Amino acid sequence: MYLPYWKWIPIRKELVLMTSNIVFNSDDLFISVGIDVGADFSWMSIALPNQQFVGKPYKIIHNCMESLESAVFKIKEAEKLYSLEIRIFLESTGIYHYPLFCYLRDKGFNCSVINPIITKNSTNINIRKVHNDRFDSKKAALVGLKPDLKVSIMPSELALNCRNLCREYYSLMDSRSAYVNKLQGELRMAFPQYIGVFSKVTVNTSLSLLETYTSPKAFIEADEQEVIGIIKSTARFGLIYAKDKYNAIIKAANDANKFGCISCSNIIRIRLYISFIRKYDEEISRLLETMKQLVKANEDTEFVRQLKLIETFKGAGVLSAISLMSEIGDFSAFKKPKQLFAYFGLDPAVKQSGKFEGTKVKMSKRGSAIARRVIHVLTLQSISPARNGNAKNPVLREYYLKKCESKPKLVAMGAVSHKVCNMIFAILRDGKPFEIITPQEHIRQYNSSKSNTAA
Repeated sequence: MYLPYWKWIPIRKELVLMTSNIVFNSDDLFISVGIDVGADFSWMSIALPNQQFVGKPYKIIHNCMESLESAVFKIKEAEKLYSLEIRIFLESTGIYHYPLFCYLRDKGFNCSVINPIITKNSTNINIRKVHNDRFDSKKAALVGLKPDLKVSIMPSELALNCRNLCREYYSLMDSRSAYVNKLQGELRMAFPQYIGVFSKVTVNTSLSLLETYTSPKAFIEADEQEVIGIIKSTARFGLIYAKDKYNAIIKAANDANKFGCISCSNIIRIRLYISFIRKYDEEISRLLETMKQLVKANEDTEFVRQLKLIETFKGAGVLSAISLMSEIGDFSAFKKPKQLFAYFGLDPAVKQSGKFEGTKVKMSKRGSAIARRVIHVLTLQSISPARNGNAKNPVLREYYLKKCESKPKLVAMGAVSHKVCNMIFAILRDGKPFEIITPQEHIRQYNSSKSNTAA
C-alpha cells in the first residue's frame, strides 16, 4: 500500500507525513525512474515516493549524445532537489535495453531490469484505456516503487556472450530445419522413393548424390562406378555398402519414373535447398566451436565451473550445459527449485476465480524457450532406453513408467521435467557432480543429515 498524500518538508534529511506523527527516514525512500525502451529511442518518467511525477516524460534518443546527457542531467537534478537515492528501472526488451542500461550504470546510477509482463499487468493509473510509450514509462516508474518488486539480474559478460551465441545457434537450427522440410517436400513430389534409401535425407552421402544427379533420370543414366565411388568416399562403409545403396537408388529411380512428377523447377529448388542446408551446417559448426573456445578461455570462472557440473548430468552435453547456464545467468538469484522451474516457464498456469477452477492445466511458458527446449531433451534422454535396453537414468525412467500407469504420457513427461529441473538446481546449489541416487537412498541420506544437524 502506498500512502497517497505527502508533504515534503526538509527537516534534517527526514520526511514527515503531515497527516500523522510518523516520521520516515529518507534512507528507506527513493526516486523511481521508469524507462520504456525502444529500438531507436526510449521514454523516461521520474516518480517520487508519493507516486507524483517530476515533470513530463522525457524522450531519450539513443544515437544522440546530447539527448543522453540531458537525460542524465534531469535524473541528477531530481536527485539533488529531493535529496533521495535514484533507482532506475528499464523494461527488458531483448537487446535494446542493454546499451542504455550500461550507459546509465557507468554514470553511477542504481539500474535494474524489470520484466515487461510485470509492467503490463500492473494496476492501471488511468481509468481510460491508454497505451503508448509515454504512459508505459510512467507505469514502469510506479512499478519501481513497489517494495516487493522482483528485478532481473544482469548476467556477466561471459554469460551474456554465451546466451547470445546459443540463441543464434538455435535460430540457425530452426532455419535449417525449415529448409530440410522444404527439401523433403520437393522429393516427395519429384522423387518420393528416394526418401527411404537413407536413414536421413540430409546425411552427407545423400546430399552429395542429390547435388550431382538430382533427378531419377540422371541417376539411371549415370555411370555405375561413378555413383558407387561417391557413396564409398562420403559414407566410408566399404564397397559392399556402396553397391547395396546404388542398387537401392536405381530401384527407387525406376519406380519414380512410374510414380513421380518432376520438372525443371523441382531440380532447381532441390539444389537450392541443399546449398542452404550446407551453408547452415557450416555456420552452425563454426558457432558451436566458437562457444567451446569461449568456455575454454574462461575455465577459471564460476560460470564455467557450474557449466561443467551440469555436464555431469546423464544425457547433457556441452551444448546443453552452455545453453542452460547462459539462460540462468547468475544462479545466486534462485533460492528454491520452484523459482528455477518458474523461470524456465515450466510452471503451471493456474486459472481460478471464485467458484471457478480451470481443469486444463498447461505450462505458463513465461520464461526461456531455449531452457525448456533443453530440459525437454534431457527428459527424453532420461526416460528413453539405450540400444542395450538400459535407460541413462533408471530412476527417472521407473518414475516415468509408474506415472504413465495413471496419467497421460505428456503429463508424466511434465512430472519428469520437474524432476530434471530439481536435479539441475541441486547440482548447482551443492556444487557437486551429478550421481544417480534411488529414492530410498535419498531418504536415508536426508534423515542422516537431519539427525546430524540436530545433534
